[in-house]
Amino acid sequence: MSYLRFERSLMTNLEESLSRELLRTNRSGAYSCSTIVDCNTRKYHGLLVVPVPELDEENHVLLSSLDVTVVQHGAEFNLGLHKYRGNNFSPNGHKYISEFNCDSVPTTIYRVGGVVLKKEVVFQHYEDRILLRYTLLDAHSSTTLRFRPFMAFRSVREFTHENSAANRDYQLVDNGIKTQMYKGYPYLYMQFSKGNEFVFHPDWYRGIEYPKEQERGYDSYEDLYVPGYFETEIKKGESIVFSASTSEIKTGGLLKLFQKEVDERNPRDNFYHCLVNAAHQFHNTKNGSECYLLSGYPWFKSRARDTFISLPGLTLAIDEVGYFEKVMATAGKGYKEFMREKPVTVSLSEIDQPDVPLWAIWSIQQYAKVVGDEKCLKKYGKFIFDILHFLLEGKHPYMRVEDNGLVYVDGKGKVMTWMNSTVNGRLVVPRNGYIVEINSLWYNALGFAARLNKIEGDAQFTETLEELSARCKESFVKTFLNDYGYLFDYVDGNMMDWSVRPNMLFAIALDYSPLTADQRKSILDVCTRELLTPKGMRTLSPKSGGYNPICAGPQMQRDLSYHQGTAWPWLGGFYMEACLKIYRRTRLSFIERQLVGYEDEMQTNCLGTLPEMFDGNPPFKARGAISFAMNVGEILRTLSILEKYTDII
Repeated sequence: MSYLRFERSLMTNLEESLSRELLRTNRSGAYSCSTIVDCNTRKYHGLLVVPVPELDEENHVLLSSLDVTVVQHGAEFNLGLHKYRGNNFSPNGHKYISEFNCDSVPTTIYRVGGVVLKKEVVFQHYEDRILLRYTLLDAHSSTTLRFRPFMAFRSVREFTHENSAANRDYQLVDNGIKTQMYKGYPYLYMQFSKGNEFVFHPDWYRGIEYPKEQERGYDSYEDLYVPGYFETEIKKGESIVFSASTSEIKTGGLLKLFQKEVDERNPRDNFYHCLVNAAHQFHNTKNGSECYLLSGYPWFKSRARDTFISLPGLTLAIDEVGYFEKVMATAGKGYKEFMREKPVTVSLSEIDQPDVPLWAIWSIQQYAKVVGDEKCLKKYGKFIFDILHFLLEGKHPYMRVEDNGLVYVDGKGKVMTWMNSTVNGRLVVPRNGYIVEINSLWYNALGFAARLNKIEGDAQFTETLEELSARCKESFVKTFLNDYGYLFDYVDGNMMDWSVRPNMLFAIALDYSPLTADQRKSILDVCTRELLTPKGMRTLSPKSGGYNPICAGPQMQRDLSYHQGTAWPWLGGFYMEACLKIYRRTRLSFIERQLVGYEDEMQTNCLGTLPEMFDGNPPFKARGAISFAMNVGEILRTLSILEKYTDII
């Protein structure tokens, strides 16, 4: 039985089908995204969305969608679907869908009278080219297909409207046309695997509406330009491939190219395989050698913290050590430039955040578990020790090592941690001073570095690290542990934040913990009672002041709730790791049940991946980005850890 298969009853029910999205990427920054019924509901949706570095750093929607019309005996059946202002859907092509399947490549079966048409979609790896294959499975008389492209040529953050500046010119190319709506953009090449007729019939389709933007309090409608339509006959059993790209292709090879791309795809036939495919979608290769991980889709770029947190799960957990090393080479280069106060030449934002170097060391620590300490030391030892010297010498602009062994973050009024939402320039969750997860990472880094340095290093430096680690351990307990059995979120002088937040999890989940077994159990129990949900850990306990678990509505409303009770799966990954470390095999069945909450998401929201966050209260609705790297990475890493525990039994 197919894992990602939906029948007619769901596909024709727009209330169900419009909430399910589909994402495909080329591993170089471009993507294709829409709903499973091909009705765009976000301004970020599009059939071909590509970066245009000549214009800016944003992605741009070139081809919004492609409507296909089946013509028989002069009767036309349009398979497209758009939402127009006034809650009007047209032309209602979803009513012809009999089945949708996404186990291999997205496949839609349309049934129009005696016509059965199959559509399959792939995004060519490392090329800005989307390919659609149409196969006529059955027909009792001659059949013609008409293809009508809807073009936008705009940034994903903007809208296009009818205007006289749009260029209507086009040029014929091999089995298609090329066109460029505005100067500065690349040409859009639309080609077919067989001969066809292009009928120039320019028009604007006005008032197309995006309900997801309405929900988020933004403008929500635009006009799309249609230059005309392509028309070709198709015989029973015949396949036709449509290509939309920023470069021309020899159309004689389109059928073989499509099949080659299909053959390279891994199946999405279970939870694990879905997550592996999702992991690959975050790959982003630039300039032929720079390798990144995008933080999420559809609006995130590459961020330093997200990269180091998600990297082990997205690579090591699925036996892709090579890509770990490539990403680390790029990110490591950027951080070395930052430490040397040189311009950062890699495309990695937020590299100056205090916890970034400590997450980098944690990420390398996971690498050591796979390849061994000696190989890890040889490859990354110098990088780790350079980071520690950088911090110990007080060179970080926002963080210093105190005499008590803890690290102090000094960045009042600035974003200093992953809880980074702001409203009118003010932090929603201001955190300054001794921050619990940063000091947990610091203690862990000291322990790991001391272990590596013992293999082949300066004995005096090892002694320094161990002495500092001992001071850090003692100070950590005195500073953060309160009488109620959990940890303060941050401490700054006489200011102690009593909020129950998941940031204390890292003190019990990391390999080196400054806490005793009883202290760790107490903290885990508090997290379980007040923060745990089926979709991850709440960012704030319902018992704490300011609890706001629903991240919906306009921008300000969402910013106010972003870290005030919403649930995040990546935090759930560290929670499950802590459970296994503290209770070991006695919690295996509990962890397996907890993972069911994430597997449920494979067939909802964006198929086969995990969104950015969920509401902290039932029914735990998905919010934010439709696919989020840290969430996918941490659940994959949890599955890898779980496998090791089950192998022991």
